[in-house]
Amino acid sequence: MADDINYTVNRQISAKQFIELLRATTLGERRPLDDNSCIQGMLDNANLCITAWQNDTLVGIARSVTDFHYACYLSDLAVHQDFQKLGIGKKLLAVTLEQLKPPCKLILISAPAANDYYKHIGFTHNPRCWVIEKA
Repeated sequence: MADDINYTVNRQISAKQFIELLRATTLGERRPLDDNSCIQGMLDNANLCITAWQNDTLVGIARSVTDFHYACYLSDLAVHQDFQKLGIGKKLLAVTLEQLKPPCKLILISAPAANDYYKHIGFTHNPRCWVIEKA
């Protein structure tokens, strides 16, 4: 099944496609799926978006904000539940890294359910993350 997955860089996707993918992942629990304008803003303002497709169906995404030279913040890494454990997430990360210039760092905040995944694929843990949520 992973052989028929195509990966694209900065292919435009709709808020509807993104929401459908997020609903089929654990990441959807922590995203504002009922706020279409927020979801559209998330897509419009990401400047690096790697997507995985099976035919015309979005099955994975790595959505980032980056300067391409120093830091890349990976905001969303999501793979449809029916397509997990096929290497799609690893490939999304690899294509993301290909777009970055050395010594650019890839930075993310892990979803609780995926916390153990990142060490397994080469990330190092850094406990220095701080968040202010604007209400």
